[in-house]
Amino acid sequence: MAPDRPGDASGAPVLKRELGLRDLVLFNLAAVVGIRWLAAAARVGPASLTLWLLAAVFFFVPAALAVARLSARWPEQGGLYVWTRRSFGDWHGFLCGWCYWLSNLFYFPNLLLAGLAIAAYLAGERGQAMSENRALLIAGSLVVLWVGALSNIVGLRVGKWTENLGALATYAAGILLLVSGAVAWKRGAVATPLAGLWPRWNWGTVNFWSQIAFAFGGLELGAVMGGEIRDPQRTVPRAAWLSGIAIALFYVAGTAAVLVLVAPGEISVITGLAQAGTRAGQILGVSWFGQVLAGLILAGITGQLGAWLAGSARVPFAIGLDRYLPSAFARLHPRWGTPHLIILLEAAACSFFLLVMQAGESLRAGYQLLVDMTVITYFVPFVYMFLAAARQGLRWSALAGLVVTWLAIAVSLAPPEEARSPWLFEAKLIGGCAVLAATARIVFTRARGA
Repeated sequence: MAPDRPGDASGAPVLKRELGLRDLVLFNLAAVVGIRWLAAAARVGPASLTLWLLAAVFFFVPAALAVARLSARWPEQGGLYVWTRRSFGDWHGFLCGWCYWLSNLFYFPNLLLAGLAIAAYLAGERGQAMSENRALLIAGSLVVLWVGALSNIVGLRVGKWTENLGALATYAAGILLLVSGAVAWKRGAVATPLAGLWPRWNWGTVNFWSQIAFAFGGLELGAVMGGEIRDPQRTVPRAAWLSGIAIALFYVAGTAAVLVLVAPGEISVITGLAQAGTRAGQILGVSWFGQVLAGLILAGITGQLGAWLAGSARVPFAIGLDRYLPSAFARLHPRWGTPHLIILLEAAACSFFLLVMQAGESLRAGYQLLVDMTVITYFVPFVYMFLAAARQGLRWSALAGLVVTWLAIAVSLAPPEEARSPWLFEAKLIGGCAVLAATARIVFTRARGA
């Protein structure tokens, strides 16, 4: 077992409890809601509304139940890492935290580039030209990245407003689309009749459904910050349910609005929101609709990144307290009381990966290999979370969550159509996961023997 954490009396780092119920609800909204999912779901047609509801029932509800039960049982800092360590031992806790943190580091650059590209495309002709300029997108991504990082280094009293405003901006964007869809419906300008709601089940439907189920992923992130939440045993479960209901409504209503504005066959995954924004502007008779939507999406991406930077940093902080990572990981800023070194490390690593994506083909290929290596490891913490929830009495809901998680893993193992060599793809993916797990074991073993 891990060495006992030093208590407050022994001088252990103590984080400030800055987050109340309102802050945590908005934090969850910022972390979970991805407005880009609306266009991806709308391409499937009206059946996507049923897929959202099924994803909510079979993944979100089990996840919310798990977060509520486990955070009430173990409310301290570290969330998934602590739950797994207490349920299955130190090695499993370390592997869970290791996978969760690293998979997020490789996710951030893609989140930034995709979000900025959508926002730029919505901003008009000049923005559309910028959306095709990779150097400008990377420069903008670096600005957003460091704004999110520095605001959270200063402390959650300041940093939480990045997430709060981001959540409100994303929700405002959804409301604008919803109002536009309602006006179009009232005027009889409906692009997609909302009929045929039951999906046709095939491999493509199963593949897509397992993906959108994980659009609900992120409720566990707030619980990772248990040491900074006021009365976490009550606040985390309440925030999970309040934000979860709001998130489910956002996805279902937002997708319906996009369908009303644009026919599924015309929706592009990349520019689908721009298409909906253009159509909404025409219906409302305002030329600036796209620019407003672009600004809200940009603010939402900044908030989402800030939430994940802050939340992810608390995992290695908790592991550092248990001395399985260097002691510097458990060091707090002397003035602001934040794990500043980890946040700086995250921002520096993401900056490097963003620059690599602009570099030569060999470096880009290397980065893509790292991304492939973390595809499966992203799902490992969810397996642990649902297994831990089952041990705490949530057997049937945990089983539902596990089935969806394993389905997502199976889908991720399937090589994409564009893969030149399926066997090489599989070798990279499985071999990469094995390398990450072996590296984790080496680091863990050395720390334990120190």
